Amino acid sequence: MKLNTNIFKIETNHIPPKQGHVLIAEPFLSGSYFNRSIIILASYSENGAVGFILNKKVDYPVEDLFVDFPDFDSEIHIGGPVGTDSIYFIHTLGDVIPGSILIKENLYWGGDFDTLKMQIKLGLVHQNQIRFFLGYSGWDAGQLEEEINENSWLVADIPQADLMNIAEDVMWIESVRAMGGKYSMWENFPENPSLN
Repeated sequence: MKLNTNIFKIETNHIPPKQGHVLIAEPFLSGSYFNRSIIILASYSENGAVGFILNKKVDYPVEDLFVDFPDFDSEIHIGGPVGTDSIYFIHTLGDVIPGSILIKENLYWGGDFDTLKMQIKLGLVHQNQIRFFLGYSGWDAGQLEEEINENSWLVADIPQADLMNIAEDVMWIESVRAMGGKYSMWENFPENPSLN
């Protein structure tokens, strides 16, 4: 799937992190969780940040984790290394799911899980309206800013439609392409330089 980069709003560290922005991992960032990851910041304040990795899938569907979950063609993503015993979700359903927290325009975090299951059972939720995560990524006060200053992350603003619709396996590459310039060389950098 080729992303139309004309609608991609990509800016690098010239914009500060905030709720709704994404973090794009630089290609040298090690670790299985964050290597070539794209993270949506679901929450950001002076006290810290919470985010979910958008482009790392787990090999089983969400209904396999819950006995009473309706049949639904959706995958689970690795949200991060924290709270991996819990499922989290972001969606575009808004007030249809009570208790949802607005992340940015037409993108929400969490809400009443029973209502979500009922909406899915009634066929009112489509796959591109929701993403499920096993765990989350978290930063204490000042920690994320320090990592950004160390060039571990680029901060970008990506439209909600792209975040929910672009295929996970090309999300990082297409983000790098959209940034262009000096970042275009990242695309060809090997994932494991020691194997070169």
